[in-house]
Amino acid sequence: MKRLNQDLKTIVDGIEDKKGQNIRVMDLAPCGDTICRYMVVCEGHTPTQVHAIAEGVGEKMNSQLGLKPIAVEGLRNSLWVAMDYVDIMVHIFVPESRLFYDIDHLWDDAEEIGLQAPS
Repeated sequence: MKRLNQDLKTIVDGIEDKKGQNIRVMDLAPCGDTICRYMVVCEGHTPTQVHAIAEGVGEKMNSQLGLKPIAVEGLRNSLWVAMDYVDIMVHIFVPESRLFYDIDHLWDDAEEIGLQAPS
């Protein structure tokens, strides 16, 4: 659990370093059987910023924790980038795509945790 806490903090730090906004960290355990334990959702103003946020998260996770995502999707147009860190999924949107796909609403049963990783 302690490793996951550090992973979450590092992801949030990577998002904040690139001025990502509207960050939500959700614990999916209350939702039952899910593909991952935590989901981090945020947004950047433009596709360029979304791409930069994804690169920032990837660089920070690799340099600080030696972790690389098992998959990254969406870098081509950078309207919605998904990064899979097995136990943590990171979703980075432009605001219009976040509203359209409404992923936050899909996980209403999740427990939102503060920007500080859970203890």
